[in-house]
Amino acid sequence: MGVALNILVFLFTVAAMEGAAWAAHKYLMHGPMWFLHKSHHVKDHGHVLELNDWFAVLFSGPAVALIFVGLHVWPPALPVGLGITAYGVIYFIFHDMIVHQRIKIDRLPRSAYLERITQAHRLHHHVTGKHGGVSFGFLVTPPVAALKEQLQQKKMDARAASR
Repeated sequence: MGVALNILVFLFTVAAMEGAAWAAHKYLMHGPMWFLHKSHHVKDHGHVLELNDWFAVLFSGPAVALIFVGLHVWPPALPVGLGITAYGVIYFIFHDMIVHQRIKIDRLPRSAYLERITQAHRLHHHVTGKHGGVSFGFLVTPPVAALKEQLQQKKMDARAASR
């Protein structure tokens, strides 16, 4: 595979990972794997690490396997593994360092885009339970106003259902 095609596959993989992360977040983390993810929705758990951090280990497995296969068996797997890894690094920087500030940075970067993803993620954390959340993506989010409307509608639906 040529260098240009490898770069395209890498970039496509990074972009596709946002969809994969959205689906994993909505259907796995807020589904059968909530027992791990709920630690991330607790406001103050008093620990540096959370059970939710196991997802980084879990999701790195396919990337490591693809990089290994790409280096030793089937070269087209390499840019896919590297793309998954790159998304993980991007996610870590934005999610853990900028949004949640789990690693303190003296000067956080400022931009309208960063404000939008930070607000969207905070709206996601507004709901502390398994159900009723909004904004399961991270690097691509709907406008904050639309998320606020979704959250309000979900609250109204939950109240109506409990009557």
